[in-house]
Amino acid sequence: MVKYLNNNSGFNQWQSMQANKGKQKTFGLWWWIITFLFAWWIMGIWFKPQNTEIKEVEPISVEQSNATKRNLVNEDISFDVQGLRISNVSLNKHKKDSKSEEHVSLLNKENNFVEIGYVSSDVVVPNINTQWEMKSGEMHWDNPNVHFARKISVNGYVINITDIIKNKTNHEINVAPYTQITQNTENKTSSVVETGGVVYANSDLDYIGWNKLDKKSVAYSSVDASFGFAEQYWETIASIDAKDQTISLKKSGDLYFAQTNAAPVKIAPKSEYEIKTYVFTGPRISSVLDQSAVNIPGLNKTMDYGWFWFFAQPMLWMMNVLYTLVGNYGLAIIIMTLILRLLMWPLTRKSYASTMAMQKMQPELQRVQKLYANDKTRLQMEMMKIYQTNKTSPMSGCLPMLLQIPIFFALYKALLISVPMRNAGFLWISDLAAMDPYFILPILMGATMWIQQSWQTPKNTNTNDAMANTQRVMKWMPVLFTIMFAWMPAGLVLYWTVSNVFGMLQMYIIKKNMK
Repeated sequence: MVKYLNNNSGFNQWQSMQANKGKQKTFGLWWWIITFLFAWWIMGIWFKPQNTEIKEVEPISVEQSNATKRNLVNEDISFDVQGLRISNVSLNKHKKDSKSEEHVSLLNKENNFVEIGYVSSDVVVPNINTQWEMKSGEMHWDNPNVHFARKISVNGYVINITDIIKNKTNHEINVAPYTQITQNTENKTSSVVETGGVVYANSDLDYIGWNKLDKKSVAYSSVDASFGFAEQYWETIASIDAKDQTISLKKSGDLYFAQTNAAPVKIAPKSEYEIKTYVFTGPRISSVLDQSAVNIPGLNKTMDYGWFWFFAQPMLWMMNVLYTLVGNYGLAIIIMTLILRLLMWPLTRKSYASTMAMQKMQPELQRVQKLYANDKTRLQMEMMKIYQTNKTSPMSGCLPMLLQIPIFFALYKALLISVPMRNAGFLWISDLAAMDPYFILPILMGATMWIQQSWQTPKNTNTNDAMANTQRVMKWMPVLFTIMFAWMPAGLVLYWTVSNVFGMLQMYIIKKNMK
């Protein structure tokens, strides 16, 4: 029998063939993964909205308007109307912070406004200094050739501007509508939330960050579009109900400009033409954006859920549902954490069982490592036999942690984009979307992580063993995580701390049952 097992035996050749097949399968799998990712990248570039600097349009003047200013108020917002411009939008249902009675205000700085106007080479059109006449709540302006009537109404956070242009001449006239949003910003970065310019063109959404606009301007062509600026919790998005638009975004001085110019409309002699413009100024809340997207294309797509949107969306929905039941977002996060841990119970049980099996296997693994220290191939075979006999794997204990990674990033994103969370308090914390000012939660999280790790780490006295070296490195993980989490949103640290405590309880129950 021995001669059939020598280096030239058919058995070794068969074993080599099987190993090569395994390598070929692994190589084939990686080949398909790389091909898929490359194709995904190419498709993203191919279907990206048309973006060119050639069609850029110069911004409308930002000089001060002399038109009469009036204020319009509804349940959700109040704002100033000064001729063609809208500014000083106050969000009546959102406070600036938990300690202030002042409302959140958009377009409230100098030269920050939305301007809805017209250009024409045929007739004189209203400009920023035009004094409009008010009749029955509508704005009217006349000259010998044309009559403009503007009606402004509000539906939630959407300002509806309806312009009726009447051609009083005996010949056709051309009038081209435009809309411009001008603003500056003090906070150009917001963690991992997409902020800056937003353009929905050619059925696709594109973000142009503040830093990118600082360096270069961009322009788009589309037949049905919306555009504007987004901050972490708020956004101002406009859309003209007109075809063949050119949208441009740029920075000049301290101001950022977002503008769309639609193709001229032809108005027949002695007839009139109606043009509608919609401006959304409000919170980045999914339900609000969905309701407002009826007239503003792509508005409901401006919520930035991140790469793990398939986790972030349901988690944000679950938090809001639980909040309606318990009345506190801190309690909602705790309950949601317990629900997620219960859903992962089977996987967690398998992981802990694998960890306990690994602890029991250590003496046998160490014996094999010493016995076959000079024969790596035989060592791997013997170790695989031990794993198969005990029906476990070194990777099975990592599965719950791997699953928690996308959940962690999804919750991180959900907390940063949740408008109700920004002033939500819990115990000593005044804002769950901001860091714990006293670092109590990060310290609790680090302590519970250290206890959980000490329970789960197998006792290994062999200082030369690779696993022992790994354990020595892992001992520093609670310290590293405490430092990392110290500046993260308190709601996220609360989730991780509760998850650790519940994980310790799970471990105790599983150990007790397995004994």
